[in-house]
Amino acid sequence: MSSIMTNASAMTALKTLQSTNQQLETTQARISTGYRVSEASDNAAYWSIATTMRSDNKALSTVQDALGLGAAKVDTAYTGIKAAIEVVDEIKTKLVAAREPGVDRAKIQAEITALQGQLVSNAAASSFSGENWLSVDSSVADYNSTRSIVASFTRAGDGTVSVGTISIEVDSAKLFDANDQSGILDTVSTTTNGAVDYSVSDLDISALTNSDADLADLDEMISTVDTALASMTTAASDLGATKKRVDLQSTFVSNLMDTIDRGVGALVDADMNKESTRLQALQVQQQLGIQALTIANGNSQTILSLFRG
Repeated sequence: MSSIMTNASAMTALKTLQSTNQQLETTQARISTGYRVSEASDNAAYWSIATTMRSDNKALSTVQDALGLGAAKVDTAYTGIKAAIEVVDEIKTKLVAAREPGVDRAKIQAEITALQGQLVSNAAASSFSGENWLSVDSSVADYNSTRSIVASFTRAGDGTVSVGTISIEVDSAKLFDANDQSGILDTVSTTTNGAVDYSVSDLDISALTNSDADLADLDEMISTVDTALASMTTAASDLGATKKRVDLQSTFVSNLMDTIDRGVGALVDADMNKESTRLQALQVQQQLGIQALTIANGNSQTILSLFRG
């Protein structure tokens, strides 16, 4: 039935065209933004998950920066203690040479004194970002022998978050402590006969003679320096192990961030190949819809021609 009051064909064509235009607008928005879900209205669940995971990834980025800073601090301490080991090894060599009767111990002491000064300089220079783990002062108010490196950011299933750290015990690696001389190199030792109090950093052999007592003192100095070397080697090994752990954690965090990015992308990113194909199809549908609406609107003109006849 033809009617001039109700054009059913035009109504159908119009609704079809409106639907096509809406789909076309959505597809164009996806192509322009690159996202299938860019707003909460697109998919509330996916948008919420993506927003949370993006926030967590920013936190992980900060964790990665902290790991880089921590690695630099550990590496600085390791470099300093490794250099100190070489210097202390030289001191031990000088002491062994001084054990030979007839040598000029005053001249050997001059060399040892220069090496002791080098130890102090190396320790003082082993500082990064205001932190020095080899030369400390445990008397300061905020001193803490345990240093922490931020290593992880974790979100539990119930939504609670936590920050993990890697701890380093500085007291086992410090070479000097200005407060109580409890560092590896400034701890005071007393010889068996009680005649000499010394530390690796200030031992003095210039006054030692070839008497049995003095030679016994010299032997104890050599033994004490060797013990300090063992402690420094252990400390360097611990720092090296910590550095390896920090590097591994940094690699893990980097991989985790990439994984989260891929996961978020799978939820909200638009498939550009699919959207491009869909855009072309919708453009054709839009053209056909416009033509169909034109034809439907033309039916009224057909009815008018009947009356003219």
